[in-house]
Amino acid sequence: MMYEPVAPPGSRTDFVLETIKAGILGGEFRPGQPLVEAELATRMAVSKTPVREALKTLAGTGLVVMSPYRGASVRVVDAELVTAVYEVRTVLEPEALHRSVRHGADLGAARAALAEAAAEPDPTRRSLVNRRFHRTLYAGCGNRLMIDILDGLRDQTALITVAGWGIRPTWPAERAEHGAILAAAEDGDAERAAGLLRRHIQRFADRMIEELPDDA
Repeated sequence: MMYEPVAPPGSRTDFVLETIKAGILGGEFRPGQPLVEAELATRMAVSKTPVREALKTLAGTGLVVMSPYRGASVRVVDAELVTAVYEVRTVLEPEALHRSVRHGADLGAARAALAEAAAEPDPTRRSLVNRRFHRTLYAGCGNRLMIDILDGLRDQTALITVAGWGIRPTWPAERAEHGAILAAAEDGDAERAAGLLRRHIQRFADRMIEELPDDA
């Protein structure tokens, strides 16, 4: 049975998109697995049109790879992907948090997301809440382009996170790091908050690259 999203969106295309995304992040659709339009349409009782549109959108966010010869398939998490995504995050995200703290951004949503992630037993949903926590840290930076760039990496980051937890569960340590980052931000210590976040992001990337199997 296909892994269903918690709250299906109203439009058919959005529902299909969220269902496929949940299947990818939940491990039902494995890395490299073909995503056949006709099969997905039959399983979700829709036409192929919303499936095709959903796959195009997911290709744009980095969860799906489109090939003119083989069609759509699930993105494979490899060292190249991890390096590309986390290099950008390491540069931009701490700077965005630094600016958010300097601007006095409200971090109440970050505290709520941190508590929600701690209480969430499902790794797929926890990964999405984890991304929401990170977004609340940089959302008040005051630079729309910086926010858009980081938002564009959210799905790929979620995919990498789930893959990392599958190799070696590290959530308890990450949760503690999140708490320290947020505490520094709430104290108004922009430098410390940004430094802790940079180390947090880099540490996860280094571990992923080291532990990814050779045939990832």
